[in-house]
Order: sequence, then C-alpha cells, then structure tokens
Amino acid sequence: MFKWKRRLLLLLVVLPLYTACSASWLKFTGQVRDSDWRTASREPAGLAPDPAITPEAVVQVYAARAVRWRGYFGVHTWIAVKPAGAAQYTVHEVNGHRLRRNGSALVTSQRAADGYWFGNRPELLGELRGPAAVAVIERIEAAVAAYPYSGTYRIWPGPNSNTFTAFVLRDAPELRVDLPPTAIGKDYLGISPVGKLPSGTGGQLSVLGIAGIAAGVEEGLEINVLGMTFGVDPKSFALKLPFIGRLGPGG
Repeated sequence: MFKWKRRLLLLLVVLPLYTACSASWLKFTGQVRDSDWRTASREPAGLAPDPAITPEAVVQVYAARAVRWRGYFGVHTWIAVKPAGAAQYTVHEVNGHRLRRNGSALVTSQRAADGYWFGNRPELLGELRGPAAVAVIERIEAAVAAYPYSGTYRIWPGPNSNTFTAFVLRDAPELRVDLPPTAIGKDYLGISPVGKLPSGTGGQLSVLGIAGIAAGVEEGLEINVLGMTFGVDPKSFALKLPFIGRLGPGG
C-alpha cells in the first residue's frame, strides 16, 4: 500500500511539472500563439498547391494547434480535397462551436486548405495527387457523409475534430497518415473496443478513447492513458509524448 501511495505522490508532482514545462516549450518555439481568435490569422501557409495552376486531383490532411489554451494540450485536424479540374478546395472538419449554433459539428467549407488555425501554423500530415487521389476523394466524401457523431462534440475524450479525421482516414488508407499523439480524440471508437488505425497499417484497442493500445507500421507502438498518448515510432526514430508531440528525427 505504501508503494502505491509513493507512486501516486510522484505522479501528482511529475505531471504538473511536465505540463508546465511542455507549455513553456510550446510557447517558446511559437507552436502556440495566444492570439485573439477574432483577429488571428487564417491566411494560407503556402502548403497547398494553387488550384489555378494545379488541374490534378489533390487530397491533403492537416493539423494545427487548437485555439487558445486548448493548443497547449492538443491539435485540431482537417481534410482538404480538390477533384481534378476544380477551382477550389473543399475542407471537411468538425467544430464544436458550430454544433451549438447549427445543431451539427460537421463543417464543409471552401476556406483555405492550408489556412492558419486562428494564428497557429498548420502542418501537412499527408497528401495524394493525380490519379491516385481521384478514387480516394470519392471514399472520403462518402465517409464524411457517414460520420456518426456529427450531433455530438466533446473536447475530451471525444468525439471531436480528431475523431472525425481518424474516422474518415480509415477509409483512405492510401494516405498512410499517422495522426500526431497530440490529436486527442483520435482513439475514440465509440462503443466498439477494436478498430483499424487511421493509417490503415495496423490496429488498436480502445475503451472510449480513455485507455488503449495501438500498433502499426506508420504509428509504431502507442499507449493511451486518460487520452494522453505515449509511444515510440521505430520507422522515424521518434518518441511520442502528450502535449509536446513527436520528438526525434521524424518529429
């Protein structure tokens, strides 16, 4: 019993210290900006090909730190598609604020595919172009329409924006996207405890996104504890940590 008390005490000391250090690092490196969301930049980051000179089909997946204090804990993810010959991108994402206003958290718009997320620069997680993207776009659109949690949104443990992106990516394994460890909600599988990984290269066990384990070629090995992801990616020699994200050559 005494050993368990010591471990609990150690956890109560280490976790707040780790959280504070992570927040300081994210602030210092500029990954999180405490901008006023009403005036924060939504401008393109220059990561998406210009539709005016890119006739081929394009699929891209992005992540950016969430708005305000949420950005210290996790990211917001979205999927952008452009069919062949289209003059603009269509962005699919989930937004909790829209649920309160419109009764659905699912948002489909023509905003900039690579736009800053309220001042936070996006990261391109994966893409397909040309003929390989055509069939994938059709499956993505079908998966978006079939998303079962559009009327529900929870920051933790899900379903949220990352639950949505993971759900859609399971029908687009060609992208082989490894969602960041900071994509809280990506492991939420609803009542089913077993599922495919978003990359399509492995599988996972998860209890309502609160606890679980995952293993795949792209993801490596991940352990989910209270929505926090700890893991190792041998493919890119990277560690996966809560709040900070990936550390290493592949980070």
